[in-house]
Amino acid sequence: MKGEGGALALAEKVLAILELGSFSATYKYALFTAILDLCIEKTSAGGVPPSVITTAELARKVVELYWPHATPFDGKVVLRQGGVRAGNQAEIVRAIETFRTRHAGASGDLLHRARTANPPAWQALLDQVEWKLVEMPIPRLQVSGGGEDRFLYEYGWNQEVTRGRVAAYQHGERDAFDNRLLLRPGVAEGLLRLNGILRPILRREWASMVAAMNGLPESRLEEFLFGASRIPLDEVRGPLRELQAGRCFYCDDALRGATEVDHFIPWARHPDNGLDNLVVAHDRCNNRKRDFLAAAGHVERWAERNVTLAGQLGEAAVALDWERQPARSRAVAIATYSRLEEGAKVWMEGTTLVGLEKGRVVSALEGWG
Repeated sequence: MKGEGGALALAEKVLAILELGSFSATYKYALFTAILDLCIEKTSAGGVPPSVITTAELARKVVELYWPHATPFDGKVVLRQGGVRAGNQAEIVRAIETFRTRHAGASGDLLHRARTANPPAWQALLDQVEWKLVEMPIPRLQVSGGGEDRFLYEYGWNQEVTRGRVAAYQHGERDAFDNRLLLRPGVAEGLLRLNGILRPILRREWASMVAAMNGLPESRLEEFLFGASRIPLDEVRGPLRELQAGRCFYCDDALRGATEVDHFIPWARHPDNGLDNLVVAHDRCNNRKRDFLAAAGHVERWAERNVTLAGQLGEAAVALDWERQPARSRAVAIATYSRLEEGAKVWMEGTTLVGLEKGRVVSALEGWG
């Protein structure tokens, strides 16, 4: 699947399986979103997306996606996301909820802190989720009315795969199980091109299914399940403000009055709360930028900051016990900007949009190595 025509054909097939695929849980949305995210995060410095992803990588990503869902909605109950009978819960969501109750403690929504608090329990959760993905949604995602069509990926097991075989691989017997999903030619590239279209569709359909399962209106669910506001960013504001010498990242004026922590690569494009992706800005600048991608000049200063202040960012991450994955943040930026056309509209300031200077952006991100 090459070029725009290939991406459109891929989009039609994806929408068909999301519409027609038979699932009693929200796993198809979680698995597909995880594949999309990994294609972005594993993009190389040269802009080349991956051809292989693993079940272990998918397990980590699926836990990330369900993590904010496994908390009580409106302080009452964790929303149901599957199960054969009414009142049942999807096994993956139940496992994450149990882990949070036992091990997250005061960590709240900060997954980074919870997974470092008890590494053995965290690994046990990942192993459990990986097995469930192997057993159910991975073989079923590409099944619709006419049977299985492996247009997204190939995998090397069948319905007879056993928990013992997967457990042996998880305990170090690498020959016991082939954990690779081999992406079909052009699929990863197509997904990167379709990210801005598919992601809001996935979120809306996911929220709609949860709403139906729980007898709730949809209006507030999407923000609860996927909103950036679920992770409070107040504690990083002060350290980032210091690193920026008390100046707005975008307009460079002194920070006075209301300020906000902004996701440089917008949350709507990819959920990344890593410290390298966060900047402090006037609320007026942040509200004007919204979900736009920033212009080349902003990208150059952002990449330069993340290189020259890498040590300070690392120290701040340790002091705050905050997530920081610079290689992932850089890969997300490369994957996002490299799929834009030269001259695509990006945000400069206020209400001003300008044409993308792709060469400048590519050069800046290459320099952040």
